[in-house]
Amino acid sequence: MPFFPSRRPALNLALQGGGAHGAFTWGVLDALLEADRFDIAGISGTSAGAINGVLVAHGLQQGGPAAARAALDGFWSAVGARIPFEWLTVGEDDALAFNPLARLMMRWSKLFAPHELNPLGRNPLRELLAEQVDFAALRSGAGPRLAIAATHANSGRLKVFDNAAMDIDAVLASTCLPTLHHTVLIDGEPYWDGGYSANPALMPLLADSQCADDTLLVLLAPRQHARTPRSTAEIAERAMDIAFQAPFLRELGLIDQLQSASPSRWWPRVGLERRIANARWHLVDGAPTLAALHGETRLIAYLPFLQRLREAGRMAAQAWLARDAEQVGRSNGVELRTLADCNAVG
Repeated sequence: MPFFPSRRPALNLALQGGGAHGAFTWGVLDALLEADRFDIAGISGTSAGAINGVLVAHGLQQGGPAAARAALDGFWSAVGARIPFEWLTVGEDDALAFNPLARLMMRWSKLFAPHELNPLGRNPLRELLAEQVDFAALRSGAGPRLAIAATHANSGRLKVFDNAAMDIDAVLASTCLPTLHHTVLIDGEPYWDGGYSANPALMPLLADSQCADDTLLVLLAPRQHARTPRSTAEIAERAMDIAFQAPFLRELGLIDQLQSASPSRWWPRVGLERRIANARWHLVDGAPTLAALHGETRLIAYLPFLQRLREAGRMAAQAWLARDAEQVGRSNGVELRTLADCNAVG
C-alpha cells in the first residue's frame, strides 16, 4: 500500500548532490515540511541528496514533518560543528574560500590515496548517520520509497539502493568521492559517489508504482556557465561538474523524448508507459544562489555558511510554494526539455 493515506497531493523528491551545498536542499526541505501541503511518496537522492533523503524519510517515519525537520537540523548542525572551518577559510558570503594553509593541505592530500592518508578508513559521516537514522525502520518499507544512487567503481554502472537495501554503507557509497574517502564495499562490490552515474536518478521514481506522478527536482549544479575555465584548477573543477551533470541531463532528455513519443491520452496505457506519460515535473533551482560560490565551498562545512545556504533554500522553496505549488497534481511546473537543452538555458 502507498505510504500516503490522505487525499492531499502526493509528491516525489529528486535531490541532487553537491557536498556542503546540500545545505541549500536542507532549507528547501525544511520549508516544504513546515508548509506540510504534500505527502512525500518517493525520494531519489545522490550524495548530499541521499543524506537529505534518508533524513527526511527517517523523520517522517518517526514523527512526521516536525521530526523530519528536526532530523535535518540535527545532522547539518552536527556536521558544521565537527571541524573548526573558521581557521581554514577566508572571506564571507559569496567570497568564502579556503585560506592558503587549507589550500596547501588540499594540494598535499592529492599526492596520496585515501588509504594512505586514512589507513583506518574513518569517516565521520558514518558516526553521524548511525546516531541519527534508524536504518532498520527504513528497511521495513514503511514511509517514502527510497532510491539512493551509487556508482559501481569497476564498471561505471548505476546502482540504486531501495528501502530493502538501505543501510549506512549504501548512503556512504552514494557520497564516496574516491579521492577523499575509501571505496565502499557492499557485498564485496566497490562503489563510488552516485554523481558519476546519476545525480539524481529519475527512472526509479517512474518505475515504482507507489511513487507519485509529480516530482519536485531540487537542483544544485548550474546547467550553464558564464565563462570558460582557463587555469588548471578551474579546468579540473569544470571537468568534475560536467562528469556529475552529464548523466542527469541525458536522463532528462530521454524521459522528455519518451513523454513526447507517448501515444494520445485516448490510447490505453499501462504500467511504466502510463507512469512516464503521466509524470509531471516541478523545480526548485539552487543554481542562481550557488553558481556565484567558489567550487571549493562544496567542501566547506562551516556552520554559518551552511545556515546561510539553508536560509537561501528556505526562501527558494517558499517562493515555489507561493508561485507553483498549486500545479502539483495538475500540470508541469517545468518542461524537461528546457533543463536538458543547454541552448534553452539562460
